Formats: sequence, structure tokens, C-alpha cells
Amino acid sequence: MKRGLFGAATIAALTFGLQPVWAQDSVKIGFVSTFSGPQAAIGEDMRRSVELALEHLGGKMGGKKIEIVYEDDQFKPDVGKARSEKLVQQDKVNFVAGYIWSNVLLASLKTVTDEGDTILISANAGPSQIAGELCNKNFFSTSWNNDQTPMAMGEYLNTKGVKSLYVVGPNYAAGKDMLAGVKRTYKGKLMGEDYTKWPDQLDFSAELTKIGAAKPEGIFIFYPGAHGVQFVKQWAQSGLNKTVPLYQVFSIDAITLPQQGELALGTLGAQEWVNDLPNDQNKRYVADFKKKHNTYPSYYGAQSYDAIMLIASAAEALKGDLSNKDKVRAEMKKADFKSLRGDFKFNTNQFPIQNFYIQETVKDPQGMMTVKTIATAVTAAKDPYYEKCSMK
Repeated sequence: MKRGLFGAATIAALTFGLQPVWAQDSVKIGFVSTFSGPQAAIGEDMRRSVELALEHLGGKMGGKKIEIVYEDDQFKPDVGKARSEKLVQQDKVNFVAGYIWSNVLLASLKTVTDEGDTILISANAGPSQIAGELCNKNFFSTSWNNDQTPMAMGEYLNTKGVKSLYVVGPNYAAGKDMLAGVKRTYKGKLMGEDYTKWPDQLDFSAELTKIGAAKPEGIFIFYPGAHGVQFVKQWAQSGLNKTVPLYQVFSIDAITLPQQGELALGTLGAQEWVNDLPNDQNKRYVADFKKKHNTYPSYYGAQSYDAIMLIASAAEALKGDLSNKDKVRAEMKKADFKSLRGDFKFNTNQFPIQNFYIQETVKDPQGMMTVKTIATAVTAAKDPYYEKCSMK
């Protein structure tokens, strides 16, 4: 049976509603993402990778079938919170995963982890607050803390000898973290810093005019999804692509490249996962995803795939018995699964300790736009907030 995008259409949840969670004959996972509006392509990419993970698992974990309840946050924190509450209270899921946006995750966190005492796995958003003082025994990440990826780019810019930088990002939790991250490690001169309206602003002409006047040696941006498409196009239209290199995080990927096209060629980004990482699990994932969808997966998808495999590792170790949440959390902490990025382990705040790579936008031998690894920027990186976490 084909799964739809929304939980009510995908799961016969009522048959389980009167049973204790541990007695269910399935492992039930709620997945919150954006499935409508201009950023729906990200949610779809995540869903595709979740479905591929289910296929690779044979539709079962710990001897029980897997059920996914997809919920659309509509790119809105209040909607994301309401959908998260539904998953915990009405659908009685064992786990909640997903979350693209930091503001949506922050709005939903306590609803899931505290009020619902349910384990939440972020497959993307990594607000600094949750890595630090808001860390929670029920929260795990298969992505990163927001600051880490731009910190890796800052380190790389230092080695590259970029002496001045102009930074631009959206005015919300993740945007602030991302710009703080690159400023934390970059040692050159900061020529300017702009925060744009989120999510409404898609015209960056004023910012590009200021950048042109400042004459930096580089531009650093964080603009995921549709916003990244628009910034790259306008950067090229302004002519700055001929004079000021663009360095980015989460702005050029498998989702945006079909629209950015050759305008993105040669740009550099940082990421903890790249499609060409040479471990067997990653090779299988990328090959199977491309075969199914005729495109490369993105890091959103890779992180979502890892979230499902992390859950599966705990369910397998406990033979499907999820009744003791302390035992479930203990198995999750072990991270005993084959991650697409290779070695995977958690820090004390349950964010990954991991490498970050520099990727370049290229064409593959078949002429498809993609990214390839050109350097390792940071090895076994810990986020800068874990010492503020009360968990030890």
C-alpha cells in the first residue's frame, strides 16, 4: 500500500489507540517535516530516504513491522507543535523524528520529550539551546548542532587564506546559530553582517548591493531550500559571481541544484555527509536512491535514513520490546548501527561527534549536477555547547 504524506491518511492508528505502546505489534514512528509550500521538496527528500530505510530493513525492526505517521508542519512552529502533540497523545507513537527547522523543533521539544516522555530524533535541526542548557534524555540528533557546519567552513577559509568575509543569513534561530558558527572560527576581517526576514524575504538585491560596495574576498551564506536557490541566482545576476566567491552551508544541495544549475559550479560548502563517502552502507544508499528517483539524495535524506537506522538498532537490541524507556535510551546512546557517514558516536548531549567535509559543486560523468568531497575540514568535532548540558 502506498503511503501518503499525512498521518491520518497513512496509518490505521485507531486499532492501536487503546493498547499500551509496548504491547503494539509494530514499531510506530511519527515523522514531522514540511510537505507543503515552497519548502516541500525538502520534506519529500526526507520521506524518500525514510522509505528507503524501511525497504533496506525489510519493513521490520526487532521482529515487528514498522509504521510511519507523517505529519506536515507547514513551515510553521505552532503547526509543528500541534502535529507533534497529535503524534504523542493520539497516535501513541514510540518515537518522533524529522524536523527541518530550528524554530519548529524548539516549539515542539517539550511537547514530545517532557510532556509526552517520548524519544525525539532530530534528522536536521540542531539549535544551540538543545545542545546546551535544554539538552534532554529523550532527545537525540542524527545531524549536527547548528554552529558546527559553519564552524568547519570558517576553519577551511582560514587555511584557504580568505582575508575578508561578508556574512548573510535569515533572522531566526538557525540563521543566528549559523552566522555565529562561522564567526566563531573565522580569523579574517568581517566586512558586514546581514539578517534577512524569514521566511518571507526572497529578494536579496539590497544585501548584494551592500556586499558589492564592501568588496570582501568572500561571501558566506546560510539559506536552505528555495531561499538558497534565489540567493545563488541573484548573486550570479548581480555579477558578483565573477568577483566575489560564494561559500555556503545548507544552500546548495541535491534539492536546490536542479534549479541553480551551472550557476553553482565551483562553489564550496561544508557538510558532515557527502554522497561520495566511501563506506559500503553509503554506497548502497546513494545507488538505490538514484535508481529509484533519478537524482542524488541530499544530507536531509541521509540524516533521515540514519534516524530510522538508529531507532532500528535499539529495537533490534531489545527484540522489539520498547516498554522500558531507560533501556531504549541506553541502546540509542550506543549508536550501534551502520551510519551513512561511517563511524558514528554520541557526545554526552546526544549530538554526534563527527567529521566535517568541504564539498565542491561539480558535474558528474553523466552531466548531473552534484557535490564532491575535496577536503576534510574538521575531524571528530564536538559542538561548542555540550559542556552546558547537565547530562554527563
